[in-house]
Amino acid sequence: MLNLISGVTDMDAGSITLDDEVVTNLPNYARARRGVARTFQHPRLLKRCDIQANLFLGIDLANRKKQISGHTAPKLEELLEAAGLRFDLDDSITTLSYGQQKLFEIVRALLTNPKVLLLDEPAAGLNTKEMERVDALIAIAVKNNAAVLLVEHSMDLIMNICHTITVLNFGRKIAEGVPSEIQSNDAVIEAYLGRGRSA
Repeated sequence: MLNLISGVTDMDAGSITLDDEVVTNLPNYARARRGVARTFQHPRLLKRCDIQANLFLGIDLANRKKQISGHTAPKLEELLEAAGLRFDLDDSITTLSYGQQKLFEIVRALLTNPKVLLLDEPAAGLNTKEMERVDALIAIAVKNNAAVLLVEHSMDLIMNICHTITVLNFGRKIAEGVPSEIQSNDAVIEAYLGRGRSA
């Protein structure tokens, strides 16, 4: 679904609308310029470049959008502090650990000042402290009026930050609601926690 919304994968049917504009047939870079930002389950960074060049991808897009909308992106310093990232801009991006790279990718996406932020399993492979930092970065996105669509298996993260949760089981929606409703939903318990003869 994130690939369809961001334009990575072409659609067979249906349409995608952003701010009353149908963007279904626009290439992914055009969607990005209109405010769709995303991360990937495994970070997609410019491995042969330094940290500064990787940051400029987000900053450059924000500058292009600012010329159109007048809005400014969140400050880099605020984002790096929330992510707990400290580095020299000249360092290779590969000097960052896997968890740092995932946080860095969220920072870069937020630098674009997105209208829609698509996060693909941002907590996968992270420790507890890094997950808290993901939470803090999402809070900044929400504060800046971004709609956040999160695909995640970490129930702690989901229950702590999501306003509305949709639960899929083998690609079929089995529940939707606020966290308290999802936690007590029989279909969710059956699918993800198990219940039956061995219970």
